[in-house]
Amino acid sequence: MKRRDYLMLSLLALFIVVASLFIGAENGPLEGADGIAMEYLSSSNKNLEPWFESIWAPPSGEIESALFALQTAIGGIIIGYYIGKKRNAPADNSICSPK
Repeated sequence: MKRRDYLMLSLLALFIVVASLFIGAENGPLEGADGIAMEYLSSSNKNLEPWFESIWAPPSGEIESALFALQTAIGGIIIGYYIGKKRNAPADNSICSPK
């Protein structure tokens, strides 16, 4: 890639970050799909009871966020490792090609 391409990608990333901040500020705090689903289910059926309780719950929201960030980082590392291995792999794909 050329230097101009890196600059354009950096500007695009900066635009996406700034635009997401403005969009997020207009729509309120971010809420997960689990919370939205529980809110919908509890409003649609007042007698709803969970089938089971969690074995362990994080002691605070910060620890829950940290565990979520750790999970995201591990996923990113695995995806990056796979992309790196595929990029550096030899071009011989005879094993995967149909016969």
